[in-house]
Amino acid sequence: MTMATTSRKIINDPVHGFITINDPVIAAIVSHPYYQRLRRIQQMALAQLVYPGAVHTRLHHSLGAYHLMCNAITELKDKGINITDAEAQAAKAAILLHDIGHGPFSHALENVILKGVTHEDLSLLIMQALNTENDEALHEINLSHSNFHEPIPQKVFAPINKRAIRCGSVGLFVT
Repeated sequence: MTMATTSRKIINDPVHGFITINDPVIAAIVSHPYYQRLRRIQQMALAQLVYPGAVHTRLHHSLGAYHLMCNAITELKDKGINITDAEAQAAKAAILLHDIGHGPFSHALENVILKGVTHEDLSLLIMQALNTENDEALHEINLSHSNFHEPIPQKVFAPINKRAIRCGSVGLFVT
């Protein structure tokens, strides 16, 4: 008897509880060593030296952000907003990768280690490297579209931006 392989993952997060990942592209991103390196990078940089409880990592932070994005997408769909599967997948990939380029001690050392290189620059390089990986799931979404140098990555948000409105300081999606 052969077992079917699945890309479903359930992560027990200390803040949000169980987080389910059931998309093969998202699972490939989360499983990748480039993403897993976020386990070793503190979200709060040097704050843990003053506040011993401030110890969550960039991985914890991005998984929590992913969970909240999933909730937001579900809520918007429940309210009748038409969000395609591709748009949802792109938004989830974007939120997972929003901190991928951070290095040790976060913003505190950003221009100290590599002069003139931001974590956004490093994020783009990492996304480009992910595209060259021989991972079938990662080839479904182009993480480093040539327009990533624009303020909002066009591959990820172009379908959504066309339907975005402002509500105070919060952006909302509309059809």
